[in-house]
Parts: sequence; C-alpha cells; structure tokens
Amino acid sequence: MSQDSQLTTALAEAAATAGHAPSVHNTQPWRWRVLPDALELRTVADRQLQASDPEGRLLAISCGAALHHARLALAAEGWRAVVRRLPDPGDPSLLARLTDLSQTAADPDAMRMVQCMSVRHTDRRPVSDEPVPTDSIGEIARAVTAEGCRFQVLDRDQVLELAATAGHASAVEAEDPELRAELAYWTSRADTNTGLPPEVLPAEPPQTTVPGRDFGRPGSLPIGPGHDRAAVYALLHGDEDDRDSWLRAGEALSAAWLTATRLGVSVVPLSAVVEIPGTRQALRQVLAGIGFPYLVLRIGIADPAHAGPPHTPRLASEQVVDTSAVRGERA
Repeated sequence: MSQDSQLTTALAEAAATAGHAPSVHNTQPWRWRVLPDALELRTVADRQLQASDPEGRLLAISCGAALHHARLALAAEGWRAVVRRLPDPGDPSLLARLTDLSQTAADPDAMRMVQCMSVRHTDRRPVSDEPVPTDSIGEIARAVTAEGCRFQVLDRDQVLELAATAGHASAVEAEDPELRAELAYWTSRADTNTGLPPEVLPAEPPQTTVPGRDFGRPGSLPIGPGHDRAAVYALLHGDEDDRDSWLRAGEALSAAWLTATRLGVSVVPLSAVVEIPGTRQALRQVLAGIGFPYLVLRIGIADPAHAGPPHTPRLASEQVVDTSAVRGERA
C-alpha cells in the first residue's frame, strides 16, 4: 500500500472512529470529508437543535468532541496532524481541517483513549455513595485544561445554586411548546440510529439534589435507589463565547470523559442549564461574571450492583464519512 493510500485509509478510519463521540440528544451533527491530504469536519444543519440551540453552541461542542476523537484515532495509528479550526470564514459549516499530516510513532496514551471510546456511555442513573477519588478529579481537570478550557468544581453552596438553576430551566422548557416538540422528536427516533431510545432514559425521575432533564416521557432504564450526594459537579467554561471556544469546549469534554472512563468514573453532561438564556446567565454568576459557561458535568461512581444502560445507536460510517474524493486512491 502506498503512503498516500495509507494516509487516506487512516483519515477515513479516524473519521469513522469519531462516530463514537457524544453529542447532545445523540444528534451526531457532523459530517467528515476525506481528502487526499486532509480531513474536513462539517456541521449538518438538519441535526441542529433549532429551538434549544439556535446559536449552534451545543452543535459546536458536539462536533468538537468528534474532532478530539478523530485526533486521538490518528495519533493512535502514528499520524501527527495540524488542526485548523474555522479555517474558512466564508464557509461557516466547515468547523475544522486536519492537515499537514506526517507519520510518527504510535501514541500509547492515545491508543488507550481510543479503547475507551467504545466503552464510554451516558449513565443517567443516580451515582453510588462511593466518593470520586480526589486524584481522579485532578486528572479529569488536567485533561480539560490541556484542551484550552477551564474546569471549576462547584462547592456545596454552588451546587445548591445549580439545583435551583436546573429546576428553573426545566420549568421554562416544560412551558415552551417548541422546546417540548423538539425533545419529543429526538426521543422517538431510535429506528434512525440517532436520538435517545427509551433504554437510556430513566423510567422515573431520579431522587437527586440537582434535577436532570425532564425528557417528557418515561424511559425504561431502572434508576435504582441511589442519590447524587457523592457526586461532584463541575463547570466547563472559558473566556469567550464564540464558535472557536465552543469547538474547543467539545474537545475538552471528550478529553475529560475519556479520561474519566479510563479511571472508572461516570460523567453526565447537563446541557439544559446552558440552553436557556436566563439560566446560562445565572451560571455566569457562579463564575463571578468572569468567563462563560459551556456545560455542567456530573461526575460520580456508577452503582456497581445494577447494570447500566446500553450504548446509544450510531449512524453507519458511510452516512457521516464522505470518501468520494479518494475512492480511486484507496481502491
């Protein structure tokens, strides 16, 4: 196999591996284009949440997680890439281009993270009473800051503020017919390999200090008797509130979640509180008005006595990876 063919194969496989990335409501709002010497990441407008995410904040965060997955997949196979974020101001759908690729030694840390991709999932059950080791929180925080984002663990009073904010966000969402219709749409699409099937949604509201999202319909996931008393809540935030920052926040989310998975720690992102302008502003007050909140993370140890939820479905790679520009080379 020629080096050009090796490269395009590696790019296509990295794009396919990025399909494991988390995304809001499992929308998977990305599309990859494999070029002879580069890999492009684009948004898919049809999978943007128009009611709850009109600015594309969560869309960019979701795509940033996929970008980080692709970066790790390339590094695990011994390819170094330069990432150019938002490379063309005239083409807003183009979020990133991985280019200037060169072969190097396979990165063993990236290989371990790639293995975690197929294990990582969202477990919305209450966590166990086992506290998260302080060292694990430190590793997760370092993974976030390495991606240019900030990580703030909330103290007890701030968690209570978060609980009130999350409750208000839920009330706003419940009263907005467009938000409810959008949520209903993405919780009734399991046969399309996008959206959230009943098996990953709680069968009843968990008894937690910080309320989770009300999905408008019960799922079939047994929640067990737990609570979130041992959970750690943290805020992903940064200095700016723009597309580049959101994209990097997604990369930080991926790094944090894969690190947590390697450490046996459960992560659940709470996005409802950043979807409503009023509650997003309330979160800014937690940061003393300095910086902008991107996501809240609930971090804990999953209940080992009860089986967790299955993985959410994923689109087939041919639905999200366009290899038309290199098919002749790879044949």
